Amino acid sequence: MDFAAARFAEKGYHPTSVAEIVSGLHVGKGVFYWYFSSKEELFREILREAQQELRRRQQQAIENEADPMRRIELGIRSSMGWLEENRHLFTLFQLAASEERFSPTLRRGQDVAVADVARHVKEGIVSGRIRDADPQILSFAVLGVTNQLARTFVFERNESPSQVADAAVSFCLEGLRGPGGE
Repeated sequence: MDFAAARFAEKGYHPTSVAEIVSGLHVGKGVFYWYFSSKEELFREILREAQQELRRRQQQAIENEADPMRRIELGIRSSMGWLEENRHLFTLFQLAASEERFSPTLRRGQDVAVADVARHVKEGIVSGRIRDADPQILSFAVLGVTNQLARTFVFERNESPSQVADAAVSFCLEGLRGPGGE
């Protein structure tokens, strides 16, 4: 799957063939079809695994943190680090977003990510650290800001992921606190 992910990121989904993947791995097509029914199934599995890997990284970063605001910060920072380390997988997310057939896979991953952030946002609202607003909207905002800043500044402009994370954290936490927040 790593080899296929690298090929898809380098050449795109459509130009990459099953024949090219099995040739690069020095295996026959039968081996490929033992595990996957199609190139599309392989691509979906790569997307699912990448989303799970990112989520594991975030969970490791926040696992011992009690403060919901700090968990959100650590989640943003770990996401930015993971995205920098896995540029090719971020490229695959962008490729998948342009193909309707991959939308359900991306949406499932996004739904999990939103639910994760919303849990922290709700705790922050209850504790008075986050302004009283729709947790789902705030969660989408945090994820949207993080993804857009990563896309524009880390991937397109090759800026420091750490500095981009600082900007994302500052912007998101101030927005969550609202006017007059601590």
